[in-house]
Amino acid sequence: MTNTHRRSLPLILAGLLAGLAAMLACAVTPATSVRDDKARESISAAHDSDSVEIQETSWQAPASSQASVETLNDAGTSEDRSPSDSTELDADSVVAAYERVIGDVHESVLPSVVSIFVLNRVEISGTLPGFTVPFPFNQGTSPDGNSQREFYYQNGQGSGFVWDNEGHIVTNRHVVADAERIRIVFSDGRDADAEIVGMDEDSDLAVLKVDKDVELLTPVSLGDSNEVRVGQLAITIGNPFGQEFSTTTGIVSAIGRTIRTGDSHFSLPKVIQTDASMNPGNSGGPLLDRKGRVIGIDAQIISRGGASTGIGFAIPVNIAKQVVPELISSGTFTYSWLGIRGTTISPEAVELMSAPEGTRGALVIALADDGPADNAGLEGSTKTKQTDEGGIRYGGDVITAIDGNEISGMNELIIYLLENTRPGDAISVSVVRDGGETAEIAVTLQARPE
Repeated sequence: MTNTHRRSLPLILAGLLAGLAAMLACAVTPATSVRDDKARESISAAHDSDSVEIQETSWQAPASSQASVETLNDAGTSEDRSPSDSTELDADSVVAAYERVIGDVHESVLPSVVSIFVLNRVEISGTLPGFTVPFPFNQGTSPDGNSQREFYYQNGQGSGFVWDNEGHIVTNRHVVADAERIRIVFSDGRDADAEIVGMDEDSDLAVLKVDKDVELLTPVSLGDSNEVRVGQLAITIGNPFGQEFSTTTGIVSAIGRTIRTGDSHFSLPKVIQTDASMNPGNSGGPLLDRKGRVIGIDAQIISRGGASTGIGFAIPVNIAKQVVPELISSGTFTYSWLGIRGTTISPEAVELMSAPEGTRGALVIALADDGPADNAGLEGSTKTKQTDEGGIRYGGDVITAIDGNEISGMNELIIYLLENTRPGDAISVSVVRDGGETAEIAVTLQARPE
């Protein structure tokens, strides 16, 4: 062994001993604190300059473990450690913390949630003797006592929530679209008649107005639906089957769904799917995160028998942030319109069009006559190839970007137009054409047709 090796040996041994000491330290001082903002909201903590003392209902190790609690500092968080570094959590404490989160959200948001009763006029022909309208309007077969008439009144119910201190209530359009009378009931029993301020069929949103003092109104807190993640806690408060102000929980089970609302011919993107139980009467109620912030508006369920099967859809609150202010100010919301029908291009279509490998975007299937895209010179699909799995459309323009922003498919195209454009805007559309040629096309957007 050389002298150089002999001199370096103590340094190597010292390094190994230091590493062993660090491992032992981790073994006897496990991370037991949860410092994510999500957990701290439901935890009562006493703070001092060096540590955080976690109270009885917090996420903590059993008292018998005698584990010390990490100091909160800038060196890192307990979330950075793997589960094997943490003391096993006490099951009762975990459940207690979960229950407290749900209870706190219910209590804090409940004053903002309303039950909506509507009286709908239904046109009929012939005689409808003895038809009785249920509460809360206490209306019989006919206002004038005549059972020979061309309509009857039908009661309906939904949910909603307070948007602002000016008495605006947000709900689904389909809850109030045919209403002749609307009554709002708050969680404390107060009630008031409401009028429709504005409705939007494409988003299935409506705004109502009640005449109430500012101090009696508790607006909701709005979240950010773009930050919603699959697996996060989802809480909804509403009036399922007329059971007023019921709270149910679940998780966000999918994001980015696309649905159609009512008789609309346009798709609604970025819809939130949840397994939190929704039933008739939940429509228009808030879907909440664990901090009690609205992330969506309950709208639809998939059901074979009229009851929840664990698949519900909520309109993302970020769409409501765009639509609701315009409904309040003008009664309507105007969407920008490109004037195409399209689909996300498949790899098979890319190959058939001799487009560059890896091309992604929205394939234009058809153009609306005299629409913005038609007037600008975009081209629709002209070819179909039959396969064992069906026909493959190809040959039209593939929209790959708008104003330099990449578009990976039809859903992203819809989202971009909704979030970033208004009628009258001039946009630059990047396309790949049949044969692989590329082009930049200027398009002036119009308002969606009625």
